[in-house]
Order: sequence, then structure tokens, then C-alpha cells
Amino acid sequence: MIVLDIEASGVNYQKNSILSIGALDFDHPENRIYLECQIWAGAHIDDEALAVCGFSREEVVDPTKITEGQLVAHFLSWADGVEDQTLAGQNVSFDRDYINAACERVGYHTPFAHRTIDTHTLAYMHLVTHGNTIPTAKRHSALNLDTVLRYVGIADEPDPHNALTGALSHAEVISRLMYGKPLLPEFSAYPMPTTFTSPFC
Repeated sequence: MIVLDIEASGVNYQKNSILSIGALDFDHPENRIYLECQIWAGAHIDDEALAVCGFSREEVVDPTKITEGQLVAHFLSWADGVEDQTLAGQNVSFDRDYINAACERVGYHTPFAHRTIDTHTLAYMHLVTHGNTIPTAKRHSALNLDTVLRYVGIADEPDPHNALTGALSHAEVISRLMYGKPLLPEFSAYPMPTTFTSPFC
């Protein structure tokens, strides 16, 4: 599977632009890609989104960076070499929709299916099957990425967010939840929990 994370200039894939993409092949995690681009002409920029990923307004319009269309072309070329192209990540439908919108803007066919693997769903199921209560906020699941990372014994994602760091975090979460074992050397300092307890205890 392709474990994926995108940083964007906002949360609306029709109005906002991809800023960066990080991904790895779960079956061959040394096979990774990280790309940054300038926003597409006319894309909206939300300051709150920039604060999350640490890009400045100057950086996201930098004409020396590749375009969003070039970014998605590079990503599709890389993904073509991955056997299982099922997309995975935390709320990965967000990332999938951004890729699909970017492809549509430049007339590319997207090879990615609607079905995805969501680490939020995996964590939700894992908590339930281990007898833990699902943490909620505003009557919805509160299992954001940092909460899930803590649940599997890993420190919070660094701030500001980075697309490749995010993808690596998602991959490690998937390995620990689905297979019960660590995956990446970047997380070797964080052993697997001996027991899984709610991160809100």
C-alpha cells in the first residue's frame, strides 16, 4: 500500500492547493518520496493551514518550485512502481481527494481507487477490541493522529507538520495496529506497548 500525507493551503481541495506530499511503499518502506510545489494560479491560501505545515506565503508562491501539476506527475510516476496502490493514512480520503483534484486540473488520469485504509478506523477498532473506550469531543471521535501515536507508544508528530514525517508516522501506526510490530528505524526509540490502554487515561 502507499502510505500518504499531504500538506495543503487549506482544507477544500477545489479551492486550495497541494503544498507538499510525502509517501512510502509500506511493503518496501525504504522506497519514499517527498515533493514540494508552488500553489496553482488562483488557489486560496488559508493562514491557519500554513501555520500547521510551517510554510510562509512567500514559500507557497515561490516560482522556482515545481507546479502542482508537475508535483502530481512526479508522484504518479513514483506510484506506478508500487505494486499495491491502495492509499493509506490518517483520514486519507482528504489526501486522495487532493490528488484527484490536482490530476483533474491538469488532465491526468488518477490510478487510485476509492477504497482506502484509514488509520483512524484501525485505531478505533483496536481500542474497542482491547476493551478501551473511544475518546470523544463534541460527540465525535477524538482520535487525531497525535492521540493514535500515543496509543501505539510513539511521541506526538513534530510541529509544524511535514508531509513525509506524517507519512512515516501513519506507516508506523499501521504496522503496530495491524501486525503488532514496529516498522521503521525512525521510531526505534519507541518500543511497542506491552498493553494497549486508552491514551486519555
